[in-house]
Amino acid sequence: MHIPGSDYLVVDDLHKHYGRVKAIDGMSLRIPRGEFLTLLGPSGSGKTTLLMAIAGFVKPNSGTIRLQGEDITALPPEKRDLGVVFQGYALFPHMTVTENVAFPLEVRKLPKPEIARLVAASLETVQLTGLADRKPAQLSGGQQQRVALARALVFAPPLILLDEPLSALDRQLRSQLQGELKQLHRKLGVSVVNVTHDQDEALSMSTLIAVINHGRIIQLGTPHEVYELPKTEFVAHFMGRSNLIEAEVVGRDAARNAVLKAGGHSFVSAHGAAAVVGSRVPVSLRPERMRLSGDSDGGDGAIPATLTDVTYHGNTTQLLVETALGVLRVEAQAGDSGFALEPGAKVSLSWPEGSPVVVERDTTA
Repeated sequence: MHIPGSDYLVVDDLHKHYGRVKAIDGMSLRIPRGEFLTLLGPSGSGKTTLLMAIAGFVKPNSGTIRLQGEDITALPPEKRDLGVVFQGYALFPHMTVTENVAFPLEVRKLPKPEIARLVAASLETVQLTGLADRKPAQLSGGQQQRVALARALVFAPPLILLDEPLSALDRQLRSQLQGELKQLHRKLGVSVVNVTHDQDEALSMSTLIAVINHGRIIQLGTPHEVYELPKTEFVAHFMGRSNLIEAEVVGRDAARNAVLKAGGHSFVSAHGAAAVVGSRVPVSLRPERMRLSGDSDGGDGAIPATLTDVTYHGNTTQLLVETALGVLRVEAQAGDSGFALEPGAKVSLSWPEGSPVVVERDTTA
Protein backbone atom coordinates (compact mmCIF):
# COMPACT_ATOMS: atom_id res chain seq x y z
CA MET A 1 0.00 0.00 0.00
CA HIS A 2 1.41 3.40 -0.99
CA ILE A 3 0.08 6.44 0.83
CA PRO A 4 0.49 9.82 -0.92
CA GLY A 5 3.25 11.79 0.76
CA SER A 6 4.29 8.72 2.72
CA ASP A 7 8.04 9.22 2.74
CA TYR A 8 8.77 9.90 6.45
CA LEU A 9 9.71 6.30 7.23
CA VAL A 10 10.61 4.14 4.22
CA VAL A 11 11.58 0.47 4.34
CA ASP A 12 12.61 -0.76 0.89
CA ASP A 13 12.99 -4.47 0.00
CA LEU A 14 14.49 -5.38 3.37
CA HIS A 15 15.94 -8.88 3.90
CA LYS A 16 17.35 -10.50 7.03
CA HIS A 17 18.35 -14.16 7.06
CA TYR A 18 19.61 -16.33 9.91
CA GLY A 19 21.07 -19.23 7.99
CA ARG A 20 18.17 -20.64 6.00
CA VAL A 21 15.57 -18.86 8.12
CA LYS A 22 14.15 -15.76 6.41
CA ALA A 23 13.24 -13.51 9.34
CA ILE A 24 12.56 -10.61 6.94
CA ASP A 25 11.79 -11.62 3.38
CA GLY A 26 11.60 -8.53 1.17
CA MET A 27 9.58 -6.15 3.36
CA SER A 28 8.71 -2.72 1.98
CA LEU A 29 6.54 0.06 3.41
CA ARG A 30 6.15 3.84 3.27
CA ILE A 31 4.68 5.67 6.25
CA PRO A 32 3.81 9.38 6.61
CA ARG A 33 4.85 11.54 9.54
CA GLY A 34 2.70 11.34 12.65
CA GLU A 35 1.26 7.86 12.11
CA PHE A 36 0.90 5.21 14.82
CA LEU A 37 1.97 2.11 12.90
CA THR A 38 1.56 -1.29 14.53
CA LEU A 39 3.47 -4.31 13.26
CA LEU A 40 1.11 -7.16 13.97
CA GLY A 41 1.69 -10.87 13.54
CA PRO A 42 2.12 -14.21 15.29
CA SER A 43 5.31 -15.23 17.11
CA GLY A 44 8.16 -15.72 14.66
CA SER A 45 6.50 -13.68 11.91
CA GLY A 46 9.33 -11.13 11.66
CA LYS A 47 7.67 -8.12 13.27
CA THR A 48 10.19 -7.74 16.10
CA THR A 49 13.11 -8.29 13.71
CA LEU A 50 11.78 -5.45 11.55
CA LEU A 51 11.45 -3.17 14.60
CA MET A 52 15.00 -4.01 15.73
CA ALA A 53 16.27 -3.35 12.18
CA ILE A 54 14.65 0.10 12.27
CA ALA A 55 16.20 0.66 15.72
CA GLY A 56 19.64 -0.42 14.46
CA PHE A 57 20.05 -3.48 16.69
CA VAL A 58 19.65 -5.87 13.73
CA LYS A 59 21.73 -5.43 10.58
CA PRO A 60 19.79 -6.44 7.44
CA ASN A 61 21.40 -8.55 4.72
CA SER A 62 20.05 -6.19 2.06
CA GLY A 63 17.55 -3.39 1.52
CA THR A 64 17.37 0.13 2.91
CA ILE A 65 15.72 2.04 5.75
CA ARG A 66 15.23 5.80 5.38
CA LEU A 67 13.93 8.23 7.97
CA GLN A 68 13.05 11.80 6.97
CA GLY A 69 14.86 11.17 3.69
CA GLU A 70 18.12 10.03 5.35
CA ASP A 71 19.44 6.52 4.74
CA ILE A 72 19.95 5.12 8.27
CA THR A 73 20.48 1.47 7.25
CA ALA A 74 24.16 1.40 8.27
CA LEU A 75 23.94 3.78 11.25
CA PRO A 76 24.50 2.32 14.74
CA PRO A 77 21.57 2.66 17.19
CA GLU A 78 23.08 5.60 19.08
CA LYS A 79 23.39 7.60 15.85
CA ARG A 80 19.72 7.15 14.90
CA ASP A 81 18.45 9.21 17.83
CA LEU A 82 15.26 7.14 18.18
CA GLY A 83 13.15 6.69 21.29
CA VAL A 84 12.76 3.01 22.22
CA VAL A 85 10.52 1.42 24.86
CA PHE A 86 11.45 -2.22 25.38
CA GLN A 87 9.15 -4.97 26.61
CA GLY A 88 10.93 -5.05 29.97
CA TYR A 89 11.21 -1.21 30.11
CA ALA A 90 15.01 -1.42 30.83
CA LEU A 91 14.88 1.14 33.65
CA PHE A 92 17.96 1.69 35.82
CA PRO A 93 16.97 0.27 39.25
CA HIS A 94 19.43 2.46 41.23
CA MET A 95 18.11 5.69 39.66
CA THR A 96 15.03 7.68 40.57
CA VAL A 97 12.28 8.38 38.06
CA THR A 98 13.79 11.80 37.40
CA GLU A 99 17.26 10.35 36.89
CA ASN A 100 15.97 7.65 34.53
CA VAL A 101 14.15 10.18 32.37
CA ALA A 102 17.11 12.58 32.45
CA PHE A 103 19.63 9.94 31.36
CA PRO A 104 19.33 10.38 27.54
CA LEU A 105 19.61 14.15 27.98
CA GLU A 106 22.75 13.82 30.11
CA VAL A 107 24.29 11.56 27.48
CA ARG A 108 23.64 14.36 24.99
CA LYS A 109 25.35 16.78 27.42
CA LEU A 110 22.49 19.27 27.62
CA PRO A 111 22.76 22.06 30.21
CA LYS A 112 21.34 21.11 33.63
CA PRO A 113 18.59 23.76 33.61
CA GLU A 114 17.44 22.50 30.20
CA ILE A 115 17.48 18.90 31.44
CA ALA A 116 15.38 19.84 34.47
CA ARG A 117 12.85 21.66 32.29
CA LEU A 118 12.53 18.83 29.75
CA VAL A 119 12.27 16.12 32.41
CA ALA A 120 9.55 18.02 34.28
CA ALA A 121 7.59 18.49 31.06
CA SER A 122 7.96 14.82 30.08
CA LEU A 123 6.83 13.58 33.51
CA GLU A 124 3.84 15.92 33.36
CA THR A 125 2.95 14.52 29.92
CA VAL A 126 2.75 10.96 31.31
CA GLN A 127 1.20 12.12 34.62
CA LEU A 128 4.08 11.08 36.88
CA THR A 129 5.11 14.42 38.40
CA GLY A 130 4.29 13.27 41.94
CA LEU A 131 6.50 10.17 41.67
CA ALA A 132 9.66 11.89 40.45
CA ASP A 133 11.80 10.81 43.46
CA ARG A 134 10.78 7.16 43.53
CA LYS A 135 12.86 4.29 42.21
CA PRO A 136 11.49 1.67 39.75
CA ALA A 137 11.00 -0.96 42.48
CA GLN A 138 8.58 1.42 44.22
CA LEU A 139 6.39 1.72 41.12
CA SER A 140 3.61 -0.40 39.67
CA GLY A 141 4.00 -2.02 36.25
CA GLY A 142 1.89 0.68 34.67
CA GLN A 143 3.92 3.44 36.30
CA GLN A 144 7.18 1.84 35.13
CA GLN A 145 5.78 1.76 31.61
CA ARG A 146 5.06 5.49 31.83
CA VAL A 147 8.61 6.20 33.02
CA ALA A 148 10.03 4.28 30.06
CA LEU A 149 7.74 6.23 27.73
CA ALA A 150 8.73 9.56 29.31
CA ARG A 151 12.41 8.66 28.83
CA ALA A 152 11.76 7.84 25.17
CA LEU A 153 9.88 11.10 24.60
CA VAL A 154 12.05 13.50 26.56
CA PHE A 155 14.55 14.33 23.78
CA ALA A 156 11.84 14.72 21.09
CA PRO A 157 13.04 11.90 18.82
CA PRO A 158 11.84 11.70 15.20
CA LEU A 159 10.42 8.23 15.83
CA ILE A 160 9.25 6.22 18.87
CA LEU A 161 9.66 2.42 18.76
CA LEU A 162 7.54 0.30 21.12
CA ASP A 163 8.45 -3.38 21.60
CA GLU A 164 5.30 -4.94 23.11
CA PRO A 165 5.41 -2.47 26.04
CA LEU A 166 2.04 -3.59 27.45
CA SER A 167 2.44 -7.36 27.25
CA ALA A 168 3.51 -7.81 30.90
CA LEU A 169 0.48 -5.96 32.29
CA ASP A 170 -2.85 -7.41 33.38
CA ARG A 171 -5.82 -7.07 31.07
CA GLN A 172 -7.51 -4.14 32.81
CA LEU A 173 -4.32 -2.08 33.12
CA ARG A 174 -3.33 -2.93 29.57
CA SER A 175 -6.67 -1.63 28.31
CA GLN A 176 -6.28 1.57 30.34
CA LEU A 177 -2.77 2.24 29.03
CA GLN A 178 -3.85 1.53 25.45
CA GLY A 179 -6.24 4.44 25.78
CA GLU A 180 -3.58 6.64 27.36
CA LEU A 181 -1.05 5.89 24.61
CA LYS A 182 -3.63 6.66 21.97
CA GLN A 183 -4.48 10.01 23.57
CA LEU A 184 -0.80 10.83 24.01
CA HIS A 185 -0.13 10.11 20.34
CA ARG A 186 -2.99 12.40 19.31
CA LYS A 187 -1.76 15.16 21.63
CA LEU A 188 1.91 15.06 20.61
CA GLY A 189 1.57 13.99 16.97
CA VAL A 190 4.73 11.88 17.35
CA SER A 191 5.49 9.11 14.83
CA VAL A 192 5.28 5.64 16.41
CA VAL A 193 6.10 2.09 15.34
CA ASN A 194 4.64 -0.46 17.75
CA VAL A 195 5.03 -4.24 17.84
CA THR A 196 2.33 -6.53 19.21
CA HIS A 197 0.66 -9.88 18.62
CA ASP A 198 -2.55 -8.62 20.25
CA GLN A 199 -5.18 -7.83 17.60
CA ASP A 200 -7.37 -5.81 19.96
CA GLU A 201 -4.41 -3.63 20.93
CA ALA A 202 -3.53 -3.03 17.29
CA LEU A 203 -7.10 -2.15 16.32
CA SER A 204 -7.70 0.20 19.25
CA MET A 205 -4.41 2.16 19.19
CA SER A 206 -3.17 2.32 15.62
CA THR A 207 -3.73 4.60 12.67
CA LEU A 208 -2.04 2.01 10.41
CA ILE A 209 -1.50 -1.73 10.79
CA ALA A 210 1.01 -3.90 8.93
CA VAL A 211 -0.03 -7.55 9.21
CA ILE A 212 3.12 -9.67 8.98
CA ASN A 213 3.63 -13.41 8.48
CA HIS A 214 6.62 -15.51 7.41
CA GLY A 215 8.82 -12.42 7.14
CA ARG A 216 6.49 -10.61 4.74
CA ILE A 217 4.01 -7.77 5.03
CA ILE A 218 0.74 -9.37 3.98
CA GLN A 219 -1.41 -6.25 4.26
CA LEU A 220 -0.87 -2.62 5.22
CA GLY A 221 -3.83 -0.36 5.87
CA THR A 222 -5.99 1.36 8.45
CA PRO A 223 -7.53 -0.75 11.23
CA HIS A 224 -10.87 -0.56 9.40
CA GLU A 225 -9.31 -1.76 6.14
CA VAL A 226 -7.43 -4.73 7.53
CA TYR A 227 -10.40 -5.88 9.60
CA GLU A 228 -13.33 -5.21 7.29
CA LEU A 229 -11.50 -5.89 4.00
CA PRO A 230 -8.88 -8.58 4.70
CA LYS A 231 -6.64 -9.24 1.73
CA THR A 232 -5.91 -12.94 2.34
CA GLU A 233 -7.18 -15.97 4.23
CA PHE A 234 -4.46 -15.43 6.84
CA VAL A 235 -5.46 -11.82 7.52
CA ALA A 236 -9.14 -12.79 7.73
CA HIS A 237 -8.36 -15.44 10.35
CA PHE A 238 -5.70 -13.50 12.25
CA MET A 239 -7.66 -10.26 12.58
CA GLY A 240 -10.42 -11.38 14.90
CA ARG A 241 -12.37 -14.41 13.77
CA SER A 242 -13.74 -15.20 10.36
CA ASN A 243 -15.75 -17.86 8.58
CA LEU A 244 -14.07 -18.87 5.33
CA ILE A 245 -16.38 -20.31 2.68
CA GLU A 246 -15.30 -21.90 -0.58
CA ALA A 247 -17.47 -20.43 -3.34
CA GLU A 248 -17.71 -20.40 -7.13
CA VAL A 249 -17.88 -17.10 -9.02
CA VAL A 250 -20.90 -17.65 -11.29
CA GLY A 251 -21.30 -14.15 -12.74
CA ARG A 252 -21.77 -10.43 -12.16
CA ASP A 253 -24.87 -8.49 -11.22
CA ALA A 254 -25.94 -5.15 -12.67
CA ALA A 255 -23.63 -3.31 -10.25
CA ARG A 256 -20.71 -5.53 -11.30
CA ASN A 257 -20.65 -7.26 -7.93
CA ALA A 258 -19.44 -10.85 -7.90
CA VAL A 259 -22.29 -13.37 -7.80
CA LEU A 260 -21.14 -16.37 -5.78
CA LYS A 261 -22.54 -19.84 -5.20
CA ALA A 262 -21.77 -22.23 -2.35
CA GLY A 263 -23.69 -25.16 -0.89
CA GLY A 264 -26.46 -24.65 -3.41
CA HIS A 265 -27.01 -21.04 -2.28
CA SER A 266 -26.26 -17.87 -4.24
CA PHE A 267 -25.12 -14.59 -2.71
CA VAL A 268 -23.32 -11.41 -3.75
CA SER A 269 -19.98 -9.85 -2.78
CA ALA A 270 -19.32 -6.19 -3.44
CA HIS A 271 -15.69 -6.93 -2.52
CA GLY A 272 -14.73 -9.30 -5.30
CA ALA A 273 -13.82 -7.06 -8.23
CA ALA A 274 -10.82 -9.19 -9.16
CA ALA A 275 -12.64 -12.52 -8.93
CA VAL A 276 -12.72 -14.33 -12.27
CA VAL A 277 -16.06 -15.77 -13.38
CA GLY A 278 -15.82 -19.55 -13.28
CA SER A 279 -13.12 -19.64 -10.62
CA ARG A 280 -13.38 -20.89 -7.05
CA VAL A 281 -12.49 -18.39 -4.34
CA PRO A 282 -12.36 -18.19 -0.54
CA VAL A 283 -14.90 -15.81 0.97
CA SER A 284 -14.62 -14.25 4.43
CA LEU A 285 -17.72 -13.70 6.58
CA ARG A 286 -17.28 -12.13 10.02
CA PRO A 287 -19.24 -13.91 12.81
CA GLU A 288 -20.62 -10.63 14.16
CA ARG A 289 -22.13 -9.89 10.73
CA MET A 290 -24.23 -13.05 10.75
CA ARG A 291 -27.89 -12.91 11.73
CA LEU A 292 -30.02 -15.74 13.06
CA SER A 293 -33.77 -16.04 12.83
CA GLY A 294 -35.94 -18.45 14.80
CA ASP A 295 -37.95 -19.05 11.63
CA SER A 296 -36.41 -22.10 9.95
CA ASP A 297 -37.76 -20.92 6.58
CA GLY A 298 -35.92 -17.64 7.03
CA GLY A 299 -37.33 -15.73 4.07
CA ASP A 300 -35.61 -14.67 0.86
CA GLY A 301 -31.88 -15.38 0.75
CA ALA A 302 -31.73 -16.96 4.21
CA ILE A 303 -29.97 -20.28 4.70
CA PRO A 304 -31.51 -23.07 6.83
CA ALA A 305 -29.26 -23.97 9.75
CA THR A 306 -29.10 -26.10 12.88
CA LEU A 307 -27.67 -24.66 16.08
CA THR A 308 -25.00 -27.08 17.38
CA ASP A 309 -23.17 -25.20 20.16
CA VAL A 310 -23.75 -22.18 22.40
CA THR A 311 -21.01 -20.48 24.47
CA TYR A 312 -21.88 -17.56 26.73
CA HIS A 313 -19.31 -14.72 27.00
CA GLY A 314 -21.25 -12.12 28.97
CA ASN A 315 -22.02 -9.35 26.50
CA THR A 316 -21.85 -11.76 23.55
CA THR A 317 -22.83 -15.34 22.81
CA GLN A 318 -20.73 -17.48 20.46
CA LEU A 319 -22.77 -19.89 18.37
CA LEU A 320 -21.92 -22.70 15.96
CA VAL A 321 -24.46 -23.50 13.27
CA GLU A 322 -24.44 -26.32 10.74
CA THR A 323 -25.41 -25.27 7.22
CA ALA A 324 -25.06 -26.39 3.61
CA LEU A 325 -22.05 -24.01 3.53
CA GLY A 326 -20.39 -25.90 6.38
CA VAL A 327 -20.19 -25.23 10.11
CA LEU A 328 -20.19 -21.47 10.67
CA ARG A 329 -19.48 -19.33 13.71
CA VAL A 330 -21.98 -16.63 14.70
CA GLU A 331 -21.49 -13.93 17.35
CA ALA A 332 -24.69 -12.54 18.82
CA GLN A 333 -25.12 -9.71 21.29
CA ALA A 334 -26.61 -10.96 24.53
CA GLY A 335 -30.42 -10.75 24.46
CA ASP A 336 -30.62 -9.82 20.76
CA SER A 337 -31.83 -13.13 19.37
CA GLY A 338 -35.46 -12.90 20.46
CA PHE A 339 -35.70 -16.69 20.72
CA ALA A 340 -34.19 -19.50 22.80
CA LEU A 341 -30.64 -20.36 21.80
CA GLU A 342 -30.47 -24.07 22.40
CA PRO A 343 -28.40 -26.73 20.60
CA GLY A 344 -30.55 -28.56 18.07
CA ALA A 345 -32.75 -25.55 17.29
CA LYS A 346 -33.71 -25.08 13.64
CA VAL A 347 -32.88 -21.52 12.57
CA SER A 348 -32.15 -19.44 9.49
CA LEU A 349 -28.92 -17.65 8.75
CA SER A 350 -28.48 -14.39 6.83
CA TRP A 351 -26.15 -11.40 6.66
CA PRO A 352 -26.35 -7.74 5.59
CA GLU A 353 -25.37 -6.68 2.09
CA GLY A 354 -21.64 -6.07 1.78
CA SER A 355 -20.64 -8.65 4.40
CA PRO A 356 -19.02 -11.33 2.16
CA VAL A 357 -15.44 -10.42 1.19
CA VAL A 358 -13.55 -12.38 -1.47
CA VAL A 359 -9.98 -12.91 -0.23
CA GLU A 360 -6.78 -14.28 -1.77
CA ARG A 361 -5.58 -17.77 -1.00
CA ASP A 362 -2.56 -18.09 1.26
CA THR A 363 0.45 -19.15 -0.77
CA THR A 364 3.20 -18.79 1.86
CA ALA A 365 4.10 -22.12 3.42
